[in-house]
Amino acid sequence: MNDLFRPNRIDAIDRKRLDSPAPQREIEKQPSHRTHLRRRRGGRLFALGGFALLAGGLTLGGWENFSLKQEVMATARQQHDFVPSFHVATVEANPATVSVTLPGTTAAFAAANIFARATGYIAKRNVDIGDRVKAGDLLAELAVPELDHQISQNEAMLDQLKSSLQQARANRDLAQVTWDRDAPLVQKGWATPQQGDTDRLNLQSRAAAVAVAEANISAQENLLKVLQQNRDYASVVAPFDGVITQRNVDVGSLVQGNAATGTFMFEIMQDNVIRVWVYVPQDSAFGVAPGIGAVVRVPELPDREFPAKVTRIADALQSGTRTLLTEIDIANPDSTLAPGIYCAVELHIPRKTPSLLVSADAIIFNREGMQVAVVNDGKAELRKVNVKRDLGTRVEVDSGIKAGDQVILNPPVTLVDGSKVRALAEAPRT
Repeated sequence: MNDLFRPNRIDAIDRKRLDSPAPQREIEKQPSHRTHLRRRRGGRLFALGGFALLAGGLTLGGWENFSLKQEVMATARQQHDFVPSFHVATVEANPATVSVTLPGTTAAFAAANIFARATGYIAKRNVDIGDRVKAGDLLAELAVPELDHQISQNEAMLDQLKSSLQQARANRDLAQVTWDRDAPLVQKGWATPQQGDTDRLNLQSRAAAVAVAEANISAQENLLKVLQQNRDYASVVAPFDGVITQRNVDVGSLVQGNAATGTFMFEIMQDNVIRVWVYVPQDSAFGVAPGIGAVVRVPELPDREFPAKVTRIADALQSGTRTLLTEIDIANPDSTLAPGIYCAVELHIPRKTPSLLVSADAIIFNREGMQVAVVNDGKAELRKVNVKRDLGTRVEVDSGIKAGDQVILNPPVTLVDGSKVRALAEAPRT
């Protein structure tokens, strides 16, 4: 076997045999023998190479199988010992007051539509739209000749009734004197009883006539008061300080003084104090009360805010919209604000019940309802929560958690109660 791997020695032996004298037959057989030896040596080399390759393949396969098993075992150990890491967010307590911004509308503190109470023509008009007036200023004067004539006629009738009263009183006094004179005579029998009855009843009649005359005068005086009041309505005056916002008449216009269909002449508004109307929805209405703080902002006045307080509330929600009418009064001495404009009202409403703010990414919704995963001692605890309001990126809850708890953001569906977790730094709020 070892001789096969010694070609130099074989070649030397062959050369020696060739050089030595030998029969011709052995010399002829020498090349064939050498070829046979070479073939045997090649076969052995091939078999040895195949065995080496087979051994190497088996060794390599065994090593790869061992490495694969080691990797599987390492992966299993890693999975067994793996603790997932999650971003967390801290639960925050809501402040004692909640700020709610709602649309509002400004209105004049007082507004009045001036209607005609007397029938006539406009003789004088002293104001136009935009004019500022004081209480009692004359806005317009009506020409009412028919009313003036009625007043004159009834004044003359009053004088006539007063004269009738004087006459009735004189007749009563005469009857009184007659009765005073005849009464003693009737008692002494010097005058008949019939004469006495006549004088007594005549006195009573004259006294009744005086009472009727006095009643007629009182009725006439009351009628004159009504006519005079209507005459006073011919002078249209401002009921309070304000600005004229509408004018519907001009000089020469005919106006009707009917109480139901009177002519609409002017509109006046008091704007030194502006009233703001805002409708508060039901979820915030229970904390609204007179005196709570408010800030009014107008989009066209971006650099100015109007701090104020709630002045009055309706104390009843409107059934159609479930909103509470709330009024805010704002001093407006420089007339910066005008009635009828849109504004944004920020109300600082005291919170009736405490609540907490949680990131909306922490909410888990499944068959168990609303839940969050709280990190406690390196483990995840699934807790049910009651969501009161959805604020977009955050939600407001009132049970299940407390301020300071750390909740897992975007928890996976595979997360179960009691799982080991690692809390990463709190995610920045967006």
